[in-house]
Amino acid sequence: MSAQKTTETSDKLKGSIKEAIGKLVGDPKVEAEGKSQQKLPKSDVKPKPLLTP
Repeated sequence: MSAQKTTETSDKLKGSIKEAIGKLVGDPKVEAEGKSQQKLPKSDVKPKPLLTP
């Protein structure tokens, strides 16, 4: 499994845990944050390194 795929999987897991905690404690803000965290798109493009002279 690539590092990026692992990061995406862990972000989705964190989001689902946050969503469940929001439901459990009755906090719609935390629940919404969890849902949105699960849906965040990850870019396949890596940033270019800065060139310093």
